[in-house]
This record gives sequence, C-alpha cells and structure tokens, in this order.
Amino acid sequence: MQTALTTPPFRNPQSQIRNTTFLWGSRTYVMGILNLTPDSFSGDGLLRGDDAVGAALAQAQRMLAEGADILDLGGESTRPGSEPVGAAEELGRVLPVLRELRRMTDVPISVDTSKAAVAEATLAAGADLINDVWGLRLDPDLAGVVAAANVPVVLMHNRMTPKAASIDPALGGRYVGVDYDNLIEDVKRELGICLQIAHKAGIRDENIILDPGIGFGKTVSQNLELLDRLDEIKSLGYPLLLGASRKSFIGYTLDLPPDQRAEATAATTAVGIVRGADIVRVHDVLINVRVARMTDAIVRRGVKLQVSG
Repeated sequence: MQTALTTPPFRNPQSQIRNTTFLWGSRTYVMGILNLTPDSFSGDGLLRGDDAVGAALAQAQRMLAEGADILDLGGESTRPGSEPVGAAEELGRVLPVLRELRRMTDVPISVDTSKAAVAEATLAAGADLINDVWGLRLDPDLAGVVAAANVPVVLMHNRMTPKAASIDPALGGRYVGVDYDNLIEDVKRELGICLQIAHKAGIRDENIILDPGIGFGKTVSQNLELLDRLDEIKSLGYPLLLGASRKSFIGYTLDLPPDQRAEATAATTAVGIVRGADIVRVHDVLINVRVARMTDAIVRRGVKLQVSG
C-alpha cells in the first residue's frame, strides 16, 4: 500500500517567523506575491496605476482572506531582460506598502531583495524575512544584515545571465543554452556555496530556506526536470520554497501567456508538494491554497518529522 509523504530529516524542523511557528513537513505554506514593479513578467505589476499602495493593500487583503501564510513584496523585477534598479528606487516602491501592511496584519512579510541596504531598511520597518534570488552571492554585505537581524532568509539557486535569455513577446523570457554538467548535482553544489556564505556570517540553520530557482538560468526542459526531482534537493536537509507560478517554462510547454497559466501553476504546486516543497510562492492564492490542502491531505497524513543529528 502507498504510504504518506516521506519527510527527510530537517536540520531544524521549525522556524519562528514573527508570531507564527512554521513546522516544516507538517503542511504546505502558501506565499502570496505582491509585485511592486511596473514590469512584472506575470502582468500583475502594481506600479502601473495611479494608486500603487492602494492596489497593493487591496491585493494583500484578498490574498490573506484566501489563506496566504506569507506575503512577499518585491520592488525590482527579475524577469529575463529586465533593468536593475537602485536601492533608493527599490525602497521607494516597497517601504510605503510595507508600512501600511505592518499596521494591517501580523502575518509574516517577506521582502524579495538582493541588496543589503534594502534588507536593512525593510527589516527595520517590520519585514520578517528576506527572499534573495541570488542566495547571498550578489551583495557581500547581505548575509551580515540577515545574521544581525536573526531572521530567516531564502537562498535561491541562480545562473541567470542576460546573454542566455530569449524573449518572446507573447510568452515572455526563457533561458537557452544553459549548460550543466549534472543539473541536480550542480544545483545542490551551488546551493552549498550559498549555505557556506550563510553559515560563515552566523545565520543559523533554523533561519535558512532553500529555493531551487525554477526559471533562473534553466531551460524549459531543465525546469521540468528540476521540479520533478525536488526531492533530491530536499536531501540537503532544509525546507524548500517552490516558485513556479505563471513562469515561462509553463508558457512554452503549453503555448500560453502569463494570465492563462493558473491551472498549470496548480499542477506544479501539487507535484512540488509530492516532491517535497514546504512553501509555494504564487500569484493566484485561492486555487493554490485549495490544491495545497488537498495534496497535503493525501500525502502528508500521519507524517512523522525527524531532526538530523
């Protein structure tokens, strides 16, 4: 008889994020995306209207009502071909929304940034964790900021290079010609480098979440393989965040634009949970909350958590 999901030993089976204890392996947590940019790949950038703060707060309220466990604020687009912005501009996009959200809710708030200055200012304003798409490798000061604040950090694998990106007006950007000697082992090894940076700075294991980096420097087929083999990344012993929502590998697989990828994203959520994802980062909260709860009911029943020595 098929048994419930086998949960490998966690280096630390729980994390305290603000007032919430995240018991890894017990259920799947849902992170709602708030893109505070004018140029998000998914078409949901909130800076396109006249009242960006109002639009962001309305979206956040809807996500919370739909069951989001974490809200993730990003002030700089990371889509292929996007232009970087300075720390001052990023903070100008994120801080007004963060301050209002902090007055509105006690739900944990994540800030998606790779800049130490942005992390320091947003943590001081009430953010609870940092989500770094470069895994502490871009800004040498970021690890120290996270360690000093004693907050969780998401370390993402990333081989993103502009020259490897191909842009389709309808389907968005994708990466081509990205070479790996061994996809899974290379991702694990490079995440290990991020872990070394974190540990050297004094970041504790209970504050580390890993992200395999779906869409960041991987081809369509590599993204599909990585998603299917998440359990091998999970063997590193840390909770996993899966960020596959509306991404271009879905679009190129099904020939669909970003605003028609909700059902396919739900499929990645279900498979991701079966393969070991602990957090799913999504644009469409309600459908993915329902998928996560149903998938958990199937595969996490009676799961026994273990702690590695």
